[in-house]
Amino acid sequence: MNADALNTLNEHLLTALAPAPAETRRLFHGRGRRWPGLEQLTVDWMQGVVLVSLFKEPASVDLDALKRLLNDLVQTPTWQTSQAHTLLLQHRYLPDSLTEALVGEMPDEWTLTEGGLRYLVDFGKKQNTGLFLDMRYGRDWVRANASGKRVLNLFAYTCGFSVAAIEGGADFVVNLDMSRAALSRGRDNHRLNGHDLSKVSFLGHELFKSWGKVKSGGPYDLVIIDPPSFQKGSFLLTKDYQRVLRKLPELLSADGTVLACMNDPALGADFLVEGVTREAPSLRFEQRLDNPPEFADAEAGGGLKALVFRQGCN
Repeated sequence: MNADALNTLNEHLLTALAPAPAETRRLFHGRGRRWPGLEQLTVDWMQGVVLVSLFKEPASVDLDALKRLLNDLVQTPTWQTSQAHTLLLQHRYLPDSLTEALVGEMPDEWTLTEGGLRYLVDFGKKQNTGLFLDMRYGRDWVRANASGKRVLNLFAYTCGFSVAAIEGGADFVVNLDMSRAALSRGRDNHRLNGHDLSKVSFLGHELFKSWGKVKSGGPYDLVIIDPPSFQKGSFLLTKDYQRVLRKLPELLSADGTVLACMNDPALGADFLVEGVTREAPSLRFEQRLDNPPEFADAEAGGGLKALVFRQGCN
């Protein structure tokens, strides 16, 4: 993070905050690799809270310079009119992802809005806040395509897809995730949006030991797969994704749809297309969803991969 890189960051933040977004958005996506020296830094607008995340430990002189820039930002008229009140710096490279409050006090819990829907997030407790902002268009797509459908949400995390599906008129959603705490937050998210919880189930199980439970809730009209790239002891994307794809034909209805997602920068969309062709040949690739413009990547086809497949289409 040399002086030129920090000047670039400062210009982007001043532009992005004038005016501040009405809903939660990424303000700066260094991990898109478009700005040299800032590849390991992101900045998110959390509606009053500005969250700066460092993914690699910087030199101490660079960290000091970044903090000076951020403290100077808080003194600008742009910050004052943005209605921002809290500035957090998260050290994602540390085992506990230490988050320090540079300005204001860290909220124990915070509510974000996306597409008119509300989601609870946490700061300073976990590596991730509870809502992946790059999946906004994926949630929009689910909301637009869920009406009247039975939905299976695998690796559900805090159930963002489930909230979108119920809001879009889904008949029923089954959420599965091995983290019961994440599912509990998902239940909170549904309540926050006034949803009927009789239309939602939450299975706190490890997927590969729970196929019977998953299958018993089907067949499903829409299956969403959004796994971590790596989860110690339970999921390795390059090895285990194909095991999930292999089960799709017995989970889907005759005209079912799959939204298969992946965010490993080392793998392209062809990993999913070829995997589905091999493991679930009755499915046909239909489209790759766009990523939000603020997540633009220097490499064509980079960033989040969210692909739609349909059963039996020609």
